[in-house]
Amino acid sequence: MSDQQNPQPEKEGVYLRQIRSFVKREGRLTKGQARAIEANWPSMGLSVDNGMLDFSQVFGRQAPVVLEIGFGMGKSLVEMAAAEPDKDFIGIEVHRPGIGACLADAEAAGLKNLRVFEHDAVEVLAQCIPDASLARMQLYFPDPWHKARHHKRRIVQPEFAQKVRQKLAIGGVWHMATDWENYAEHMLEVMSQAKGYNNQSVSQDYVPRPDFRPLTKFEQRGHRLGHGVWDLMFERIA
Repeated sequence: MSDQQNPQPEKEGVYLRQIRSFVKREGRLTKGQARAIEANWPSMGLSVDNGMLDFSQVFGRQAPVVLEIGFGMGKSLVEMAAAEPDKDFIGIEVHRPGIGACLADAEAAGLKNLRVFEHDAVEVLAQCIPDASLARMQLYFPDPWHKARHHKRRIVQPEFAQKVRQKLAIGGVWHMATDWENYAEHMLEVMSQAKGYNNQSVSQDYVPRPDFRPLTKFEQRGHRLGHGVWDLMFERIA
């Protein structure tokens, strides 16, 4: 099936070209989310159809750019963008209610340094993000695909690690976080073998949660229940 025959395959969750790291969960938009998308998409929405981005044109300035994959409902992303006004933020999400919630919160916060894609992250990286352009890449609590037969769907894989490295500037950091210990071990194994990266952990495993990553309600509840969270930060060195 060609894109001409089906011009918006991502809207239907139809992905035939490769294994996907997510399941398209459309959900139902609230009136507030729908209004936020309608009101803010013209100024904050980005499309892969526009091709490779010029960040200085997108944001109207030169500033370090942070890209987050899978921002969920966007609360942490909005909080980070508000807390770091000296940086510009781009979020990628395939869940439309999450897009709406994020835009509503960004509007309420009066943010000018946040843009969002509603699309597959692999395609956004390939088609829209210039090489060596990102100061930070964020991947927080991705789907762990905890069943062994589904591990191939985990987004952190050797090939994807190199795609991320290509987009990071030298000195740029890929920051991952997960509350699944098995996935943390998988991330560490993949990244420890990935060329061109240096683990920022002094013990060459995990790092404490950095101040810039907000502590979510979900994470706070997990801490109270004794659940762990693992952060990994790998810097591009070559």
